[in-house]
Amino acid sequence: MITANQVADFFLAFAKEHGDFISQLKLQKMVYYADAWFLVNNDTALIEDNFEAWVHGPVVRSLYNRFKGYRWNPILDDVNSPELDANVIEHLTEIYSVFGGYSGFELEQMTHNEEPWLEARGECAPDEACENIINKETMRTFYTSVAEGA
Repeated sequence: MITANQVADFFLAFAKEHGDFISQLKLQKMVYYADAWFLVNNDTALIEDNFEAWVHGPVVRSLYNRFKGYRWNPILDDVNSPELDANVIEHLTEIYSVFGGYSGFELEQMTHNEEPWLEARGECAPDEACENIINKETMRTFYTSVAEGA
């Protein structure tokens, strides 16, 4: 497994290379979908970090702390793409091609309609702070059903 920061660095470097910008909101959701679909395709997690079911969707706290100074603005850190296995690079490139065209808000809305985030939120009010962990097995099961068209 790799870290959420390595995935973030890949996405930030990839975006910069292709003339794109990523906000923290969008980055968090891209990392989330990368982990979710890796679970589906490889039956194991991509990252060791857990996601919390925050108001604006899934969040890895260490990523939030790293980039919180950017707030809603594009992340402009000059990062290098990390050394990753070829299969991970292929996966992350595919995730970017599928989800990279969406805004952070659109990705947030997608996660708000999906079982893993909803389950983790439980009885929390829509605008209530929540640190509940999103269950990776729920992620694997839900996105597998999506892949199968269920």
